[in-house]
Amino acid sequence: MLGNIAVGLATSLVGGVLVWLWERGKRARVANGKAAFFGVRPGETCLIVLGDKHDAPGTSPRSDVRATVELAMLAAELGCDVELESGSYRGSNGGRTEFCVGGPLGGANLRTGGHLAAYLPGVTIHPYGTGPDSVALAVGGRRYLFDHDRQEYALVAKFTPTEAGRPVLLVCGQSSLANQAAIHFLRREYAQAAALLESVTRFCLLLKVSDIGTYGYHRTAIERDVTREAFTRP
Repeated sequence: MLGNIAVGLATSLVGGVLVWLWERGKRARVANGKAAFFGVRPGETCLIVLGDKHDAPGTSPRSDVRATVELAMLAAELGCDVELESGSYRGSNGGRTEFCVGGPLGGANLRTGGHLAAYLPGVTIHPYGTGPDSVALAVGGRRYLFDHDRQEYALVAKFTPTEAGRPVLLVCGQSSLANQAAIHFLRREYAQAAALLESVTRFCLLLKVSDIGTYGYHRTAIERDVTREAFTRP
């Protein structure tokens, strides 16, 4: 009888260890998948480049600040430190993964404008104006109009500059709320995004934020994978 008890305890112990190892492996796979999507490695330092308000140089929109907090939390989850720079930052991101947040209109984030010109020639952002094309995003022969506080869009692109060793993740929304929505969504649904992409090394996704008057930045979805169009000169 004692032998049966010992066998039972040993079986339970082995089963418990196997479950623990499986759960540990699962957590590691999830963490590795998230790190690969965002292009970071544990122990590294990430660079966050934050733009200004388009009409108030030297100050950042509240939603962009909240987006930066989300990025800092993401970096902490993945075991990374962060450094913060303004949109006027010049130079290579070098060995740091860069998160560049905010659109270039009105000089809000000059670095975003530079990234778009250098690496995303298929993307056009229409300037502020009184017509329907004001702040519209154009890519792949389609225009995505800016319906302020109702329905807005954000581009999220990842690429590695030729002079850098780590990638840039560019978040370019039609408003600071769209920037926050994009980061909030991808931090939680990166696996859904990764499943749609041919590669997580280089991509460009268009996200749609809808029903803003009711749900704020929480109702966000992937509109299209525009990788091919965004990185191709028209």
